[in-house]
Amino acid sequence: MNDHLLSIVVAAPSLAAFLLFLIPNRLRLLVRLTTLAGAVVSLVAAIQIASLYERTAGTFQLAERYPFVPQLGIDLSFAVDGWGVALLLLTGLITVAGVLASWRLAHREKEFFIILLVLVSGVFGVFVAQDLFIFFLFYEIAVLPMYLLIGIWGSSHAVVEGGPLKYVWRYFDIGGREYAAMKLTLMLLAGSALILVGILAIYRAAGGTTFDLHALAAMHYDRSLQLWAFPLLWIGFGSLAGVFPFHTWSPDGHASAPTAVSMLHAGVLMKLGAFGVMRIGMMLLPEGARVWAPIMGCVAVINIVYGAFSATHQKDLKYIVAYSSVSHMGVVMLGAAALNVDAWNGAVFQMVAHGVMTGLLFALVGLVYERTHTRDLAKMGGLARVMPGVAAFFTIAGLSSLGLPGTAGFVAEFLVFIGAWKSANPWWAVAGVIGAFITAVYVLAAVRRIFWGPINDSHHLELLDANGTEWGALWMLGAAIIVVGFWPRLVTDFLDPTTTAHLHALLNAAGQP
Repeated sequence: MNDHLLSIVVAAPSLAAFLLFLIPNRLRLLVRLTTLAGAVVSLVAAIQIASLYERTAGTFQLAERYPFVPQLGIDLSFAVDGWGVALLLLTGLITVAGVLASWRLAHREKEFFIILLVLVSGVFGVFVAQDLFIFFLFYEIAVLPMYLLIGIWGSSHAVVEGGPLKYVWRYFDIGGREYAAMKLTLMLLAGSALILVGILAIYRAAGGTTFDLHALAAMHYDRSLQLWAFPLLWIGFGSLAGVFPFHTWSPDGHASAPTAVSMLHAGVLMKLGAFGVMRIGMMLLPEGARVWAPIMGCVAVINIVYGAFSATHQKDLKYIVAYSSVSHMGVVMLGAAALNVDAWNGAVFQMVAHGVMTGLLFALVGLVYERTHTRDLAKMGGLARVMPGVAAFFTIAGLSSLGLPGTAGFVAEFLVFIGAWKSANPWWAVAGVIGAFITAVYVLAAVRRIFWGPINDSHHLELLDANGTEWGALWMLGAAIIVVGFWPRLVTDFLDPTTTAHLHALLNAAGQP
């Protein structure tokens, strides 16, 4: 069984999705239980992987390989390093919490859970794939279902204008969730096209015989190739990570997505983009990464400050959390650009911390909207009097977002800012701290207004707190924020040896000591 744990963690959600096809629509409880079982099996397998992984080695372990298209050098090859272990645990946790948070979904729930589970399989596959073609295949499996999940089950609560393409959207009568789904899909497909060009360029430069990531990383590519191929991968993967100015799909997508999709979207999917930049772009094209790192860092600083400023001007609660995600993903990319151990540890730690706290925030936004039927801050107030549990967990997630010591967010940002200060551009750290200060302003203002201020609507006095499976989602994610915040070695013990090994390989290959 241990020899196939990575296959289990990837296949369990898809197997559960297949079983859902066989279950009649009328058996709604069985549909939910089957979905939850698929998510739980993957989480348990991820925990087992973490327990078996030798942390001090920092190498790829638990390898599996199955022939796929040997004529083209494509194998279904799986292995996991410390980064992958941390992100597998994150994905398993967010998936289970997302299923619990969607327990009361009442519209075509079987189809919803089938598509959601297929998406989750793609996410797991990205974090363990050791073949570049298979990596890209799983990446697309994770990204493309978002169109259906938002377009069919999303909310049209937030009306979007469409920017410079608004007349096109209006001509085709596309608005609200349809607009958000179309915008997301088109922008991410454009990013995927850039990724594909970069992948094919690497494959051809390597002789066109293998897609194996270890073999590709061991080869040296011409400087000219690296200098033009790396930005293709950075922008292509970065479009999913919310890299400025290719982030604009993200707020609309978050605002229109149903609760579980928002949780996975911000909690896990955006991490695929940052993971792709570091694992594929920076490790395969190290000289290109070193040359482009200063530009990456400057753009990341724009992400941090711009996203935080944008969040301060939002009136829709989901848009506040969405723009905060743009800012926090800037912290990830800043850590990647700093090119030192502290910063890289912080970047991956931020993927985990942001995934947990944003997953919790979107779960709570869904609960608040379900009960108040609004996301307008001006129409909410004093909800802590009737929803004390929701208020407490929202406050915990908000404090982690602003980087309060004792929460997961503080550890991640501290490591990134220390690493940025040690880099060749220490002013990045100053800009990052300014972004954290702005984050504190809008988070505290929103929490006070929504939960701790006066009651704005007498009908809100009749609202109910979280109940049933909703508590399970909140406790899982809230506990993770606190536990990791007070005991960061639960994560850093996995990250540090892997980061040290990867960074050493990158700098050596780039000709930098």
